[in-house]
Amino acid sequence: MITPRIQDAKHKAWLFRLLSAIFDDAYLSSVLYFKGGTCAAMRGFLDRFSVDLDFDYLGEKEDITKTQKEIEKIFAKLGLEIKDKSRNVPQYFLKYDAPLGERNTLKIDISFPPPKTNQYESVRIVEIDRVINCQTVETMFANKLVALIERYERNGSIAGRDLYDIHYFFMQGFQYDEKVIQERRQQKPVDFIGILIEFIKKEITQTIIDQDINMLVDPKKFQQIRKILKQETLVFLQDELNRLTK
Repeated sequence: MITPRIQDAKHKAWLFRLLSAIFDDAYLSSVLYFKGGTCAAMRGFLDRFSVDLDFDYLGEKEDITKTQKEIEKIFAKLGLEIKDKSRNVPQYFLKYDAPLGERNTLKIDISFPPPKTNQYESVRIVEIDRVINCQTVETMFANKLVALIERYERNGSIAGRDLYDIHYFFMQGFQYDEKVIQERRQQKPVDFIGILIEFIKKEITQTIIDQDINMLVDPKKFQQIRKILKQETLVFLQDELNRLTK
């Protein structure tokens, strides 16, 4: 995973340190499946920096509390302070020591229950030298398409990185799992893609793109992509819509 800013090196080190500890734990590694932007970047599917850790929980519902206790032991062992945590879902904001003005908070999200259509595979993550369970790229892509809208529906926010990731996945020729979209949105992919196109046209602004992406990609790449990201993504999605309607 690239580190476009030297001051983010410490954050990256903490990501790797925590991931290694989680997947060295026999229980946690059996129920937590890696996903999201950091997973995609560490697998070579994305060319940007990612700051959070996201997992699907595939254990039993009644073991959620056990899982939280076990992962909190990891935090304590590493000296990570729980700055805040959700009462409703396994979500943590962890604090580590860092100079003033640098990142010092690491967010962890654990989703339960994940979509039944999500697919996983065991892969070696070279940067931490561990074989771990991860979402497939097709599952990642489908969930990323949905995330752009659902993040807005859930809390009114839009993440420019979601748009960037969708564009990058299309550029790489990746496929998405239509069944994931069908399950999460309860609608046919062709209908969802049409809605997504209109959402991007209406809601994505240059300000959103600039503020969210500028610290996550190489500065040269950012200048190359920032003004064309929205339009090119719309072209990709329109091509996909045309394919689905044939």
